[in-house]
Amino acid sequence: MVLVVVMGVSGSGKTTVGSRLAAKLGWKFYDADDYHSPENKKKMAEGKPLNDEDRMPWLCALHDILRREDAFGQDAILACSALKKMYRYVLLSGALAIASNQPEESGENEALKILFVHLDGPTDIIAGRLEKRRGHFMPPELLKSQFDALEPPSAPENFITVSLEKSLPEIVLEIESIIFQGEAFLE
Repeated sequence: MVLVVVMGVSGSGKTTVGSRLAAKLGWKFYDADDYHSPENKKKMAEGKPLNDEDRMPWLCALHDILRREDAFGQDAILACSALKKMYRYVLLSGALAIASNQPEESGENEALKILFVHLDGPTDIIAGRLEKRRGHFMPPELLKSQFDALEPPSAPENFITVSLEKSLPEIVLEIESIIFQGEAFLE
């Protein structure tokens, strides 16, 4: 059973890559944007970046989805910005990570095993994508705040970084090959 979080700033292609990968593998796909509260969507649509307080209930709900899929042995992919290390900790361990500021290592609420796939690329490419995107609550003006908040994953986190300068099929193939090369490590 494998859980993957495709992460990055708004406009990096999380939903596109995650949904394409899930369709190719026959796995469940979740888009974190679908789980934002109406208040969070309104705030972002008004050009106001979310703060940690806005994000914590949302991240805990996403953790609960991943925990449920893990309990049922279901492979799943979540597209989620997961910009800060603390946000990734919450995805791994839920509300327990908020108090301890780290994922749970063992015990009844052991942290989930998640592969974080960081879609990374130049600001100008991502800004161009955002300018072309229609019907999304996240305005291009908030891109700078996303890059300001971004804490790229680092050891000991379980992650890979993939360049979004590649084509969509190349990105999906790269992630797929890494998942299957390291599947034993993820379980």
